Amino acid sequence: MKDAAKAMNPAQLQRAAAMFSTLSETSRLQLLQALMEGPKTVTELVEETGMKQGNASKQLGILHAARLVTRQRKGNFVFYAIGEPIIYQLCQLVCDTLRDQVRRDLAELAS
Repeated sequence: MKDAAKAMNPAQLQRAAAMFSTLSETSRLQLLQALMEGPKTVTELVEETGMKQGNASKQLGILHAARLVTRQRKGNFVFYAIGEPIIYQLCQLVCDTLRDQVRRDLAELAS
């Protein structure tokens, strides 16, 4: 991993930082989590996440601008979907790491 980080030039580091910044908002992670099940409309995402429509639309716009989600119009509806496959891997990596941390914390408390 160190070699990959060293190989990144300043412009690449800037783009990586921008992606992590985009992913640092809880509501955006909620939307991405919901979209992992497949494409959904804003209405479906609002119902699933409990977010207000205006906030969901704003956050989806940010995710779309970052190319993390795509949108496709079908009739009167716009469907959002995961646009960057690495999102699945990142989420799995983070979830696995958090799970391991909880196990270690529980083991420490038990000893």
